Parts: sequence; C-alpha cells; structure tokens
Amino acid sequence: MDLSTWLFFISITFVITFSPGPAVLLAITNSLRFGLRTTFYSTLGNELGILLVASLAMLGLGAILTTSTTLFFVLKTVGAAYLIYLGVRQWRSKDKLLSQKTDQSNAPIQSNRVSFVQGFLVAATNPKAILFFSALFPQFININQPLMLQFSILSATFTLLSMISLMSYAVLAQRSQQWFSTEHRTAWFNRIFGGLFMALGIGLLQLGNKQN
Repeated sequence: MDLSTWLFFISITFVITFSPGPAVLLAITNSLRFGLRTTFYSTLGNELGILLVASLAMLGLGAILTTSTTLFFVLKTVGAAYLIYLGVRQWRSKDKLLSQKTDQSNAPIQSNRVSFVQGFLVAATNPKAILFFSALFPQFININQPLMLQFSILSATFTLLSMISLMSYAVLAQRSQQWFSTEHRTAWFNRIFGGLFMALGIGLLQLGNKQN
C-alpha cells in the first residue's frame, strides 16, 4: 500500500467516523450521564467490535450476509432490538446530567464492564458495518502485496480514528454540560436521544440485503 492510497483511506475514514451514528450517540449520552471514564470503556468496547466486524468482513461474512436471508435477518434484528432497548432506556431515564458535579452521593453509576459490553454490542450487531467493510476494504487492498499487513494497517487506522472521534464528541458533550442544568432540559435530552436510538433501530430493521 503506497502512501497516497493510505492518505485517501484516512480522508474517507475521517468523514465516516465523525458522522453521527449509534456509536456517537452512545458516546455523548454516556459522557453526559456517567462521565468520560465510562465513555472511554464503552469506546474501547466499540473499537473491539469494529475490529471483529472488520475481521468478519475480510473472512467473507459480508458476502454470506448478502446471500443468506436468514442470517441477515437475525443479525439485523438483534442489532435493531439493542438500539431500540437503549432508546427506551434513555427515554425513560430520570438521571440528572449534572449530578456528578453537584451531588456525588446521587451520581448515576454504570460499571466499566457494562459500558464495555454496551459499546461492543453497538458495533458488533450491526450488519451494515460488515457490509460496509466488505465494500470498503477491497478498494484499498493490493492483492499482489501481503494481505494481512494491509488489513492490519486499514483496521488500525479506522479503529484509531473512530476512537478519536468518539472521545472528541464525549469531551465536547462534557463542555456543554452546563446547558443541561435544568430538569426540563435533561428530560428533553433523554427524549431526543432516546428517540434517535429508537429511530436508528427501526431504520436498521428496514435494511434489506440484495435478495430483498
């Protein structure tokens, strides 16, 4: 892989990773509800999920998903159900977004393990991600050069930029946290982001493979 090809991949990846999606929404909500530490662990889980999805894509699962209606349906249903679950939980949340600063005894807590699994599932249960990597990676791989090295470079690049993106959104959310100082604004935040999670889940259910 030459330098120009890698830089072109970086430019595309930058746009993709900084575009709002389920992982970005999760980073923002975890940042505001639980803090940057929790967001870091959910981000680590998300990056592991991305590496898994990229590996599955390289192993040919993307091609299988486009031909197996059953497998595609199961994977997208699991992914959609999890996003809808996150949305409902967010919508119904009564957490005060500033409780971490105003009253540590009442601050909402989420374990690092739960946060990690949460991020992992958001990435790993999305069939769109597998199809995306199946379509993207081959465009930048030279079959006449060592494939594993190229795959490792592309995967590491995507994962690093994704982590930078999610933590950047988390930090920006923290800096705007004062805006959510009232219960009314907190309620609207939970409803809007909960609704977005549910909308993404419903949108995923509408996704069809090439046989549909």
